[in-house]
Amino acid sequence: MGAEPKPEPVPVPVRPAVVVLVPFPAQGHVSPMLRLARALAAPGVVAATVAVPDFVHRRIVSASQAESAAGVALASIASGIPDDGDGEPPGFASILHAMEHHMPAHLEGMLKTNQSLTGRGVAFLVLDVLASWAVPVAIRCGVPAVGFWPAMLATYRVVAAIPELIDKGLISDSGIPTATKRLNNDETKVNGDLHKLPAELELSTAELPWLVGDEACQKSRFTFWLRTMERARSLRSILVNTFPGEAASDSGEHLHPSQIPQVLQVGPLPTDSFDRTKGDSHHSPLRIPSMWQADDTCMEWLDQQRPGTVTYVSFGSWVAPIGRDEIKELALGLEATGLPFLWALKDEPSWRGGLPSGYKETVADRGKIVAWAPQEDVLQHEAVGCYLTHCGWNSTLEAIQNGVRLLCCPLSSDQFINCAYIVKMWGIGIRLGSTKRSIVEDGIKRIMEGEEGRRLQEKVNEFRERVMTGEARCASKRNLESFLGGIMRDDLVLGQLSL
Repeated sequence: MGAEPKPEPVPVPVRPAVVVLVPFPAQGHVSPMLRLARALAAPGVVAATVAVPDFVHRRIVSASQAESAAGVALASIASGIPDDGDGEPPGFASILHAMEHHMPAHLEGMLKTNQSLTGRGVAFLVLDVLASWAVPVAIRCGVPAVGFWPAMLATYRVVAAIPELIDKGLISDSGIPTATKRLNNDETKVNGDLHKLPAELELSTAELPWLVGDEACQKSRFTFWLRTMERARSLRSILVNTFPGEAASDSGEHLHPSQIPQVLQVGPLPTDSFDRTKGDSHHSPLRIPSMWQADDTCMEWLDQQRPGTVTYVSFGSWVAPIGRDEIKELALGLEATGLPFLWALKDEPSWRGGLPSGYKETVADRGKIVAWAPQEDVLQHEAVGCYLTHCGWNSTLEAIQNGVRLLCCPLSSDQFINCAYIVKMWGIGIRLGSTKRSIVEDGIKRIMEGEEGRRLQEKVNEFRERVMTGEARCASKRNLESFLGGIMRDDLVLGQLSL
C-alpha cells in the first residue's frame, strides 16, 4: 500500500491571519480553547485572540501577558454580570442571559474594530459549540465560523441525535426520559448518529448529557441544547478535542468529507505537562491560566510520598456538590484505606460541611486537602497512583496523557459517557458504584494493589502510547494542519481582494 498523502504545506501570508476564538465561560471549556489557540498560533501564520467574558478575564488576567508571548492574546467582552473576580463564578442562568442579551453586541463591536484597524478583518471565528450565541454575530459580520467541541465526539453524537430520541419516544419534547431504557439495544436503537456508539457502553436514557439538576433545570438545559444544535448547522466545520478512533469499533467511516458541518478530530490538544515531558517543539511550555488560585503546597507534600502510593481526588471546577452525606462517606472511605491521598475540595460550606468533625487533623499524617490543586502537575507527579474523578473530559485526557489509572465517579452531563468509555471500552479504570465508605475503600485498594491494579496500569500505558504518539496522534495533527491550511488559503484570497 502507498503512503498516505501529506497535507498541503500551509501557505504563509504577508501578515498573520486574525482568528478570534470564543469559549463557553467555564474553566473546562476555556482551557481547551486556549490550547487550541496555541496550536493554531504555533506555526506563526495566525494571530489568535481568545475572547472571554469580563468575569473570566478578571480571574485569569494575570496570565494574559504570558499567553500573548505564546502568540495568543486574551480579550475581554462585557457581560453585564456584576462580579468582582472573587468566589464562585456566576451560575448557568446568569451566564446564559449574558450570552444571549449582552455579549453579542460587544463581540460584534470587537470584530468591526479589527476590520477598521487592519483593513482585512477576522479570517475566522472559532467558537465553542456551547457558545452558539456567537453564530448570529459571525453571520451579521460576514465572518466565516467554525465550531469547537471540547468533549468526546461520542457526546456530540448523542446530542445531535435529539430529534431521533424524541421520534423514538425515548425522551419527551422537553428532554425528560419517558422511562429508563438502554440506548443501544434492539428495541431502542436510534438509526442516526447514536447507533454508531458501541453497544458495549450500555448507556441508558438516565445518563443523557442535559440531565443536570432538578426537572426544571433539565428542561432549561434541554432548551439550551436545542437552540445550540440548530445554530451549529450553519458552521462549516467542527473541531473536536478527541482522537480518531475513540473506541476500537470506531473506524471513523461515518465521518464523510462532504458532511456539513464537517467533523475534524484534532485532539487531544497537548497539555502543559505533556509539552514539558515530551519536548514538543510546536507548543510553548507555558501554563494555561486557571480561574482559581492553586495551592502549590500540595506539590511539596507529594514530594514526600512514595512513588505510586497517592490517590488524587477531584470533582472538577464546575460541578454541584455531591451532598454532605456523600462527602462524609467518601472522606471515611479515604481514611479507611490507610493510604495517602490528596483531595482538591472546594473551601465552601456546601462541600466541606460534610467532612467529619476534626477530619483534617485526624488524617493529617497521610491526607492533604486543598481548595484547588495544579492538576496537571499533580497528575504528572510520580507519587500519584490513581485519580478518583468525576470523569470530566479534560480530567480524563490529562490522566491519559500522564498514564494515571482512573477511579470513576460520574455525576452528570457528559461524565457518564466518558466513564463508559474509560471502563468498558478502554479498560483504563473502574467505576465506583457509590461513595459509600466500604465501596470507596474497596475501589482504591483494587486499583492500587494486586494483580487488577497492575493490569490496569499496563492498559493505561498502552492506551497512552496509542493516543499520544501513535497513529491517532498523527491523524489528529494532520487534521489540524489541513484545517489551518484552509484558513490560510481563504485569508490570502480575502487579503488580495481587499488590496
